[in-house]
Amino acid sequence: MNEAPLTLESFGPVARLTLNRPKAMNALNLATLDAFERLLPELAAREETRVLILTGSGPAFCAGADLKEVVGQTPQPGEPDFLDRARAVLEMLASFPKPVIASLNGVTMAGGLELAMCADLIVAAETAQIGDAHANFGVYPGGGGAAVLPRLVPLPTAMYLLFTGKTLTATEMKSLGLVCELHAADQLAEATLALAQLIASKSPAALRRMKEVARSSADKTRADALLHEQVMLRAHQRSADFQEGLKAFAEKRAPRFTGR
Repeated sequence: MNEAPLTLESFGPVARLTLNRPKAMNALNLATLDAFERLLPELAAREETRVLILTGSGPAFCAGADLKEVVGQTPQPGEPDFLDRARAVLEMLASFPKPVIASLNGVTMAGGLELAMCADLIVAAETAQIGDAHANFGVYPGGGGAAVLPRLVPLPTAMYLLFTGKTLTATEMKSLGLVCELHAADQLAEATLALAQLIASKSPAALRRMKEVARSSADKTRADALLHEQVMLRAHQRSADFQEGLKAFAEKRAPRFTGR
């Protein structure tokens, strides 16, 4: 019996999705996309889940799309092909309403990097190698390699990665701002979970609104982004979490946020 290509674990308010095709370096195939399409809406609707971790098993986070499936697939006219399905999954992850942490345990390239860039935060093992790599196979990026990477790292670095197909170390990517935290490989899972638990202790309502404003700010003028922030602030001031935070501060105790 084949193992699930994507496994789900829960740690209280934290959910962890693990790409589970280690022999294929966790390359994305149709079965993996099916699992994402099923699990992401379920986790978005699950009230007790406040933070999502995405990581990989074995030596890779994700080496990109399984090219055998990309080349071999022959969808019926009018049906979405592999790239359509992959793009839809990446959009689901990018628009996920709760904080998402990509925990890069190893090789991260092509579609794997595009997958990681959908997360809100990226942490990595010190041994991880990160790159675009589409150029190595004469393939064009379709999930943000050319469109999103230059927004997250300096343009010359993005062009270097796109044109050469080379990888950079996680340490180099941290110096460029793509990676937020570095950890020893054998400590990455524990450290990522600790970070997720810290974030999960905050107000889900505030985090949801922060994410919406921050995610959309790059496509707005400064004035429009500030206006969006003010609108969200007014909405948040009417939330139970806002009142609970003020009450907890006055009573010198830890707040008990409900997300409402």
